[in-house]
Amino acid sequence: MTKKFVIKAIIVSTIGMSVISACKDKAKNYAANDVIYKDLDTSVKPGDDFFRYANGGWLKKNPIPPAYSSWGIGNVVDEELRDRLKKINTEALSAKAEKGSNTQKIGDFYFSGLDTVAIEKEGLDPLKPELSKIDNIKDVNDLVDEFAHLHTIGVETPIAAGVGQDAKNSGKNMLQLYQGGIGLPNRDFYFNTDPHSVTIRTDYQEKHLPIVYKLSGLSADEASAASKQTYNLEKFWADSSRKLMDLRDPYRNYNKMPLSALGKLAPDINWKSTFEKMGYKNVDTVIVGQPEYYRALNKSLKTFTIADWKNYLRKNVVTSFGSYLSKPFDDENFRFFGTVLYGNKEQLPRWKRVLDTENGLMGEVLGQIFVKEYFSEQTKERYVNLVEAMRSTFKEHIQKLDWMSEQTKQKAYDKLAKVVPKVGYPDHWKDFSTLTIDRGPYSLNVMRANNFWHRYNAEKLGKPVDRTEWDITPQTYNAYYNPSNNEIVLPAAQFLVPGVKDEDMDDAVVYGYAAASTIGHEMTHGFDDQGRQFDAKGNLKEWWLPEDSVKFTQRAQMLINQFNGYSIYGLHVNGKATQGENIADLGGIVIGLDAFKKTDEYKEGKPINGLTPVQRFFLGYALGWLGEDRKEALSSQILTNEHAPGFMRVNGPFTDVPEFYEAFHIKKGDKMWINPDKRVKIW
Repeated sequence: MTKKFVIKAIIVSTIGMSVISACKDKAKNYAANDVIYKDLDTSVKPGDDFFRYANGGWLKKNPIPPAYSSWGIGNVVDEELRDRLKKINTEALSAKAEKGSNTQKIGDFYFSGLDTVAIEKEGLDPLKPELSKIDNIKDVNDLVDEFAHLHTIGVETPIAAGVGQDAKNSGKNMLQLYQGGIGLPNRDFYFNTDPHSVTIRTDYQEKHLPIVYKLSGLSADEASAASKQTYNLEKFWADSSRKLMDLRDPYRNYNKMPLSALGKLAPDINWKSTFEKMGYKNVDTVIVGQPEYYRALNKSLKTFTIADWKNYLRKNVVTSFGSYLSKPFDDENFRFFGTVLYGNKEQLPRWKRVLDTENGLMGEVLGQIFVKEYFSEQTKERYVNLVEAMRSTFKEHIQKLDWMSEQTKQKAYDKLAKVVPKVGYPDHWKDFSTLTIDRGPYSLNVMRANNFWHRYNAEKLGKPVDRTEWDITPQTYNAYYNPSNNEIVLPAAQFLVPGVKDEDMDDAVVYGYAAASTIGHEMTHGFDDQGRQFDAKGNLKEWWLPEDSVKFTQRAQMLINQFNGYSIYGLHVNGKATQGENIADLGGIVIGLDAFKKTDEYKEGKPINGLTPVQRFFLGYALGWLGEDRKEALSSQILTNEHAPGFMRVNGPFTDVPEFYEAFHIKKGDKMWINPDKRVKIW
């Protein structure tokens, strides 16, 4: 017995020493690979511009490369991912793959995109059959038939249709119609008077459209006339299109109607026949997002000539596939959509552009290979556990709310408990067996892939919703919340930090970088101005007591007012349009911080590289927004996007968090100081 006891004591002692040694090794790794410490710009006061304090060191050393409109952590992750995907593609190129296999499709797509000799020789030839169909349009019936056809190959038409979940019956797939048709990023570019909008609008009318029409085969005079009429046509629709902030109201943008009612809305379109030709079978009911747009579309069928319509569609075909054609087409697409809109100075290397296109069209094919090589089960487990840590802390936040009734709280608990987390990669992969890819024209490979996705979407109609599906690939640096599924989808790539192994990041950084800015952010989307209107099953349904909705709206309005006060380059952030993202940012931060307070690292309170655990948490969050944008890109973002600029998504919500002031000793008089009574607290 004594012997056994001694042996046991020795074993325990040995294990204890190993644990101590492992802890020391971890601490050394954290300090040595401390990306947040290396990025600090201590010449900036944290209370004046925390974003610059946290990230300025990196920004000074990493100017925006000419081929990019912005440069930051997401771009660096993408560069690492491209290198990994290039390896996969290069191996597929030389593999003797079976026809129809994923390897064959990857290799042949990559080959066709890199075969510039063939692409330059072909010029516009691959699109001539499509342009010929447009030339043969004789009347409105032919025109609408061509809308239907072009829709199936990924060309913009004024009928913006797709199959999606019924917002009020989330288990059912429905055909849905939205505003569309315009060539500029959104309707405001046709009317705004700010310098950025005027510059883009002028270039579009006087340079871009004439160049596209000349490249498509029109004479200079024909191109000039076509440009004017196409612009007038698009402006006509833009005038009946909703603004960005108005697209956030799920009730107003839900107009369910039988085909007979749609027929009254736009009587010059035979909707039953059109939907059949689009591949949408047995449609008897549709959801129309913006009915006034379809009234305008119907009127435009009579107002503009068939010749006007032909030119409009001709432009759309050439623009849709211009980046996959010979150099003159590719150059003009890049000049307008890259340089004029977003400030890019030069194109990416061709192999990167081809990979990006392939990733967009066949991402899950690449993803299956990617996750096997680059995302371990151990890493996945860390983030699965992190989701549950955030969920339990979110519940505690709801319990402590002093503005929400107990009745609404009970339903909020239920919704939170039913949030489905999808972490890393799908359990089931999409089937690409019906997608045909060969070493022929690059643009036709893209066209066939567009058609594959159209058919994939159309075939959902009349079938139960597949709630296991992912709408994003594992190698995408992004994440999303889907209110109709009440799910958060968190791809593997979103958790990557360039040059740092996951195990070399301490919990403080991970809770800021991943738990707050991604997991908590997406979870809070279920309770933002839009998401809160969907119940636990994902249905658009009133589940709040009216007085609770009023109190929520009052708090949200404070955040709207706060962001309305931010501006850059003479453009003000649209606080109402961005409120959902701002609510989610603030929720993610405060919930993530309280979840972090339960960890050993927080409780021990030991600094790493002179930074306390709470300081490291805030710096970890700021790391998620590390980056800088060109003036053109930021200006376009403010006008078109529901997300505020990245630096505002750090400095803005931090000013509402009391622990931020304490951690960095922010005092009245500092630029980021907000009086306590003006600080926003929602979740």
